Parts: sequence; C-alpha cells; structure tokens
Amino acid sequence: MKKVFISLMAILIATAAQAAIAPEDIVTKLSIKVPGNQSSEYRLFDNKGELQTEGSDVKMPLKITRRLKETRDGTELILKIKANQDTWFRLTQVLSTDYNHTESYFYMPGFWYRQNLRSPRNAPSFHTSDSWTVRDDRLSTPLTGAYNPATESFTTVIRKAKYENDALSTHYEGEIMLSGKTDLGYVGFENQDGKTALCFGFPYQETPHSYVRKLTLAPSVYAFEKLEKGETIELTWEIREGKANDYSSFIKDTWQYCYDSYSPKEVSSPYKVEQMKEVMSNFFVQSYTDKYPLAFYSGEAVRVATCDIVPRAEIGFVGRVLLNAFNAFEYGEQNNRPELVKNAQNIFNTYETNGFSPAGFFNEFVDFGRNHIEPVHSIRRQSEGIYAVLHYLKYERDRGRKHPVWENKIRNMLDQFIKLQNEDGSFPRKFRDDFSLVDSSGGSTPSATLPLVMGYKYFQDERYLRAAKGTANYLENEIISKADYFSSTLDANCEDKEASLYAATATYYLALVSQGEEAKRYKELSSKAAYFAISWYYLYDVPFAQGQMLGDLGFKTRGWGNVSVENNHVDVFIFEFADVLRWLEQEADEKRFGDVADLITSSMGQLLPIEGNLCGIAKKGFYPEVVQHTHWDYGRNGKGYYNDIFAPGWVVASLWELYTPERAEKFLR
Repeated sequence: MKKVFISLMAILIATAAQAAIAPEDIVTKLSIKVPGNQSSEYRLFDNKGELQTEGSDVKMPLKITRRLKETRDGTELILKIKANQDTWFRLTQVLSTDYNHTESYFYMPGFWYRQNLRSPRNAPSFHTSDSWTVRDDRLSTPLTGAYNPATESFTTVIRKAKYENDALSTHYEGEIMLSGKTDLGYVGFENQDGKTALCFGFPYQETPHSYVRKLTLAPSVYAFEKLEKGETIELTWEIREGKANDYSSFIKDTWQYCYDSYSPKEVSSPYKVEQMKEVMSNFFVQSYTDKYPLAFYSGEAVRVATCDIVPRAEIGFVGRVLLNAFNAFEYGEQNNRPELVKNAQNIFNTYETNGFSPAGFFNEFVDFGRNHIEPVHSIRRQSEGIYAVLHYLKYERDRGRKHPVWENKIRNMLDQFIKLQNEDGSFPRKFRDDFSLVDSSGGSTPSATLPLVMGYKYFQDERYLRAAKGTANYLENEIISKADYFSSTLDANCEDKEASLYAATATYYLALVSQGEEAKRYKELSSKAAYFAISWYYLYDVPFAQGQMLGDLGFKTRGWGNVSVENNHVDVFIFEFADVLRWLEQEADEKRFGDVADLITSSMGQLLPIEGNLCGIAKKGFYPEVVQHTHWDYGRNGKGYYNDIFAPGWVVASLWELYTPERAEKFLR
C-alpha cells in the first residue's frame, strides 16, 4: 500500500507548550474493498470538517466528518463515519515530524523501545526495517511515540477507545475481510525521506511484517471491516507533543500520561489470598516426585492437557524448584500440612546432597529422561537458587534450626560469584564450571544483586555487599542511564520486561540496606527502572472474539504484563515487584505505582484453575503461563488460548510472592 506523508506545522516553543494540530497536518486515506477485488485507495481532503476525495467523479460510499478538539494534554482527533451503502473499508492516517529518523528513539509500550536493536533480525527491530505498524492489542497501551534526542522533543499518538469486540478472520496476510466487528486499530511509525512520521488507523494492519510466533516474521496484513448502510462508528486518537530531558524521562512522562488516560480500575476477583494459596498448594502435591536422585516439583515443559509429571528439574527461571519448596515448607508449617513440609524438606535434602556441580554451582537444569545435566550455568538461575535457599535458611535459623552444610555451600557459591564479577560490576550471562564464558553479556547482572545483598545480611560479610554495590554501578552506567534494558530472560535475547524489573528490584534491595545519599541514589535508580518495567503491563482490556477461550472466560488483560519483543504473550511475572512499587509509591511520591500494584494484585488471580472452572488447565492450582492475547502463538493455538506446554512452576512461585508481601524488607531489616 502506498505510503502517504505530510508536514508537521506545529513546533514546540517551550517545555510545557502544546502547539495546536491543524487539519492539514494529518493526511488521511480511505481504502474501499469490493469482495473478490483488490482495494481502491483514495486520499481524503478536509472540506469544512468533512473528509472528501478530490474531484467530483468519485462517489464516496461513506460520510466521514473530522473534528479536532484541544484538550488538557494535546489535540483529540475525532472521526465519525456513516455508511451511505454497505461498505468494506479501512482508514490510514499519517502525522509527520521534523525528527531525524535514524537518530530518533521510538516507543510502543510493551513491544518497542528505542530502536529494538537488542532484538534479532527475525523479530521486530530496526535490523529488519525502520518502519513498523502493529495492531493495538500487541501493545500494553495502544500508543506510538517518537523521541528526538537532538531537540529533546517528543510526539505521541494514543488511541482512545472502549475495547469490547474483536472478529475472527480466515486469513492472516494480505487484504483480509473480518467476520464481524473489531475495536482494534493500529499504530506505528515510518521513515519519511529521512524524517519520522507517526502512523495510526482503523481497522488494524501490520507492516512491513506481522509477527506470528517466536522469531517468525510473516507477510504484512491489512484488515477491512464492513459497515452496513446507515451504520455509524466513531474513532478517537489524541496527539501530544512535549519535551523530555532524555529517553527515560520521555518513558516516565508518557507512561504517566497513558495511565491517566486509561485510569484502569481493579479487577473484581472472587478469590482472597488464602483461597489462592490453598488452591495453588495442589501444585506442590500433584507435581511432586521423589523417583530420582533429586526430589522436585515438575514445573516446566508440562502439558496443559494432562499436567503430568515431566522428569526435568529446574532450579530457577521457569522451574523455580527451590523457591516453591520454601513456599510449600513455610505454608505447610503455618497450616498444619505435614505432607507439604515433608516433601519440601526432602527437596532441600536431595539438592544438598546431589544438586551441585564439581565446582560447587547448582546443577540448575537436570533432565532425568535423557540422563542429562546442563553443563552451562546462568547467573540468573544460580542467583534464583541462592535466593530461595537463603530464605529457607533464615526461616530455619529464626526457629532455632541450623543447616551448616547448606550454609557452607551457599557461602562457596557467593565466593564464586565474586570471582565471576567483572571490573565494571557486571556478571556474565552464561558460563561453565571452569569459569569459561558462554555469554559475556551483562544483561542478567541485576539478578545477582539480590542474593549478594541477602548473603551480606545473613552472613554479615561486607564482601558480598561490595559486590552488590558493584552491580549497581554497572546498572547505572550501562543499563539505567542508557535506558537499555535487555536479555534478562534466558529464552530470548532482546528487550524484555524482566531486565527492567530486575534492575528496579536490585536497586530496591540496595536501598533497603543503605542510608543517606547512598540510599537516595538507589531509590532514584529503582524509580527510573520501574517506569520501564511497569510500561510492559496492560492498562486496558484486550478484546477477544466469541469462541476464543480467554474471551469466553471473561479474561481481563489489564494488570498483566507482556513478556518481551520475541515472546508476545502476557503472563503473571511479578514476584516482588509489587513490593517495589508500593515502596516507591512512598519514596518517590508516585501514587500511580501503588495504584497499579493494586491493579496487578487484583487481576492476576483471574485464571486460577479450580474444580468446575479449570480455565483450560487439566489440574487445579496449575496456574497457566503462556496466555496468548494477540495474533501470536508460542507454537500452538494462537490468540485466546494457551500454548500446549507450559511452566506452572515459576507462575505459582510468582503469585505466591505477590501474595506474601514485604519478604525483602523482613529479611533485610
């Protein structure tokens, strides 16, 4: 489809100034499709508020009126479309800027940050194209924005809509005709002869590629919706311009604006915290196995259809065996569940005996079905294992029970961490027992901060605190100050939610054990990273078509987080981040943080599998993981469903920590 460009006439004259958008600043095109034919496209011109084609030889099947309305934040663009006859249509709109395109940074929340240059060529990134448009439901807020570092200026376009309907289509590329009504439009950006243009329209399109599954780009798609004769619809976007000192300030300002624009309310949930834990405790029972040298909960590569035990034990990341063991142990003692206590204790005992490599690192992933122990270690899994064991050891020590063998093993691992740490404070992402590096990237560094701070507090060893402070130096210099959050997850190498979430949590931990100006520094770093992390979480409810399971269940996406550029699904990854947000609500005087923490807490219980309402899962308490909310799948099933395999281990652990607040503060006080 031919690209249309315009000139932006309004120029910002001050930080708080908002120049009015004029009708001629926005170019609109209308595409009409007759079934069985390629669409015809017409450029529209404003004639006293009515959009018309040039010349009298074209009879418009639609009457389109346009109104520009100045608001507190910018300019609302309101289109009202009435059908004079049955019509299949689509509208495209383009707003140009004077920003140098190759030097601009872009933002589409939960999907695009800067230029997505951390992502590979076979995922959406500047490596593949410098112009992209995507459907609204791919984004945690349906907004496109560009930031110009040279002038510290930004422009954004946000869709304002009630998202209630979506429609199925029989095809997923080229020109497609929707089976019913959708509320999904699109947003994006284009290179206009070296200058940036922001694009938006209705219904959705994705160009130059759609993104259908992990590392799989597909041809572009253009959707057409049918308006019956006499039918009317109204579409609204808001254009906003402003100033920001840097990209991080732009993200902060824009997220606050997005949150205020959508004002998401908490999701009504029938479950209280104790009910959630009681149901999820069934996972500890039915996933447990002691048939192998390691006792463990089967928590990854599990089939949704059966939830049968898989002979694979994973310490951290998606398995979270040891954190689940601690949670089950603590819960079992608190609620007189001796079977939970016994099984969890057996997990700790077998890992103490059989869970370590010759160099003293965790055997973080063991596949007993293939008799395979993964020889490559990750700083993230190792850190998550130490984190869990330290919680267990403190819990036991507080009750007069000691575990000297475990303590020695954890001290040895923390000492090994110090040897692994680079001079700049970073940690390699992946390494071997002999300390040879497999992936030297520092993206996973903040995961190591947590056990180092905890180790300092538990063992009263200043070396661990110095190492933790070294990680903060790296975070500040290479990640947070550059707004470059990447590669914290292990099954992708791209911009992701967990990188910023871990950065915010790591600096939160350091702030809790610091005073004065040092604590203030960590608080500011945590706050800056938190705006990036929270930008991945949905502020509205994605619509589903009838027959798509999640929609039929009444699932609300607000409060759930997208995962990464590579993995376009929502999940309940939160762990301690709600605690960080509530702490920052007070420390950074940001009420929105506390409100969104409440939103997340209210929303993440929606898909709890219980008897009579298993939400598509075979067993109660095995909370779903890959929740596919847009046109993307992890390999199976697509929008409105789960992938056919999942990792309930980390999901149960995440929700358990969400519903067990202030763990860090209690540990570090």
